[in-house]
Amino acid sequence: MELELAFIPSPSRGVIHLGPIPLRGYAFCIIIGVFVAVWLGSRRWVARGGQKTTVADIAVWAVPFGLVGGRLYHVITSYELYFGEGKDWVNAFKIWEGGLGIWGAIALGALGAWIACRRRGIPLPAYADAVAPGIAFAQAIGRWGNWFNQELYGRATDLPWALKIDSAHRPADSLDAATYHPTFLYESLWCVGVAVLVIWADRRFKLGHGRAFALYVAAYTVGRFWIEYLRVDDAHHVLGLRLNDWTSILVFAAAVAYMVVSARMRPGREEVVEPAALAVAEASAEDTDPDAKDPDAKDADAKPDDEKAADGDGEKTAAAEAEPGPDRDEEDGAAVPVEAEAKPAKNL
Repeated sequence: MELELAFIPSPSRGVIHLGPIPLRGYAFCIIIGVFVAVWLGSRRWVARGGQKTTVADIAVWAVPFGLVGGRLYHVITSYELYFGEGKDWVNAFKIWEGGLGIWGAIALGALGAWIACRRRGIPLPAYADAVAPGIAFAQAIGRWGNWFNQELYGRATDLPWALKIDSAHRPADSLDAATYHPTFLYESLWCVGVAVLVIWADRRFKLGHGRAFALYVAAYTVGRFWIEYLRVDDAHHVLGLRLNDWTSILVFAAAVAYMVVSARMRPGREEVVEPAALAVAEASAEDTDPDAKDPDAKDADAKPDDEKAADGDGEKTAAAEAEPGPDRDEEDGAAVPVEAEAKPAKNL
């Protein structure tokens, strides 16, 4: 019997009950990921000149759309798990049991974000650039939900970082194998690297008009391609590749094409990302600068002395200068010499 020296253990269960309330590890990972994405996205949005609450307000639209889209993609591409003889279609709605396709989540989430951005007069590409690294971090956290559910692992392996899977969750054709590639961990680490890459590239090259988001998409699909190739869960295959591998290839090509075309057509980045934030900033500047409210008052203070005299501001000064003094000639103001007075001589 071969001795297992090291492996990553799986949780004995993915849910605990607080009285009648079930607390699921998968759901917690998704919720924490959303909070991280909104927090980081808000910081980046404010740094670009937006308002603090904008990212959260738009997320109210984007997140539900994303959850629905992710579930729809999973159900459509894995319909045999929910429909057919011996299957219960109600399970298609049990999102807490796992099964969110990132492609559907991003696509429908983008639709929800576009609706919210349009209502606020915000360009969607600028918003997407701000939230791109946060989405990658959210994916990194969300993948740990698969660890709680003991799902989406890779091929059997005896590597020191192999993931131990309980017999109830193993593939039918490898029940004797206990440890597998932890593809959830591979993708989690890859997503962290993608987030760091996007943050660095955005600072270095001032990416705008959706190019930071496109970089995130392109970088993610590269990792997803080789990670997907390791997975052993059931999936549709086309020309020897899993469906998600083909999706990664097509999405990667589209993202790279967008970056190239966008850089040529709209170089640089947006000067204004949220008109409402700009209006608030201008109003605040007027409140703190009294001269900004009444520019005529500032101009009046800056008038030269001769203009003040003409307006009556310097009447007294002008009159005083025009009045001849006792020591000046009345015609031209020239100094007139004054003779010394004769003093009587003292009697010695």
